[in-house]
Amino acid sequence: MAPSDGVSLGVSLGVFLPGIRLGGRAVLGRLALDFAGGEVTALLGPSGVGKSTLLRLLAGLLPVPEGSRIAPADGLPLKGRIAWMGQQDLLLPWLDLEANVTLGARLRGQRPDPARARSLIAAVGLQGRERARSAELSGGMRQRAALARTLMEDRPFVLMDEPFSAVDAPTRHRLQSLAAGLLQGRTVLLVTHDPLEALRLAHRVLVLRPGPGGAVPEEHPMPPSPPPRAAHDPDVLAAQAALLERLAEAA
Repeated sequence: MAPSDGVSLGVSLGVFLPGIRLGGRAVLGRLALDFAGGEVTALLGPSGVGKSTLLRLLAGLLPVPEGSRIAPADGLPLKGRIAWMGQQDLLLPWLDLEANVTLGARLRGQRPDPARARSLIAAVGLQGRERARSAELSGGMRQRAALARTLMEDRPFVLMDEPFSAVDAPTRHRLQSLAAGLLQGRTVLLVTHDPLEALRLAHRVLVLRPGPGGAVPEEHPMPPSPPPRAAHDPDVLAAQAALLERLAEAA
């Protein structure tokens, strides 16, 4: 399936937050971010610094504090235009693969599109497994199924919270390349602890650094080539070393 096969392409998103406190602790400081339409932004930083908190705010899973602004450039509401892919595949074990991929529509009381589901299942390399239950799939296959389910939602904004961290390194590498092609054109915010993953997939990398008023993002220099980048690219390897050093300083 081509990335432009009837999908909603990405829309630029402006975000202003006056600061976030959780449990009386400052988590995110005052920040203003712009996510360019159709581009991947990777967010890195130490555990507990607020990466997943930012994703949950954008997804509507946490109340947005007073004075915040989350504004798509097209002026339409953000609600209902976000897809989420997390670290765990969260496939329902009593459903087969096709039913898991179409789960969102059925939960909303809508009629699933089986032809599109089968096309996406083929696109992630699982053709012929439509009737398989999750227990019959490897970890990499389940994450591919989760990617197909995310794409099935056909949303312009995609939030990814360490989506490939639960699989081995070679499988992660293959999933990154697959996701780069299938997510092309959407606006993606990727939270990851893997500097190489960020540098391979992202147009921009932001590092959240802790501070007394909450973490604030700092932009990291990127290799000159466009994503997806080859892992063996000397510019990528040099940027990876610099990013590792920066993350060590932020920890």
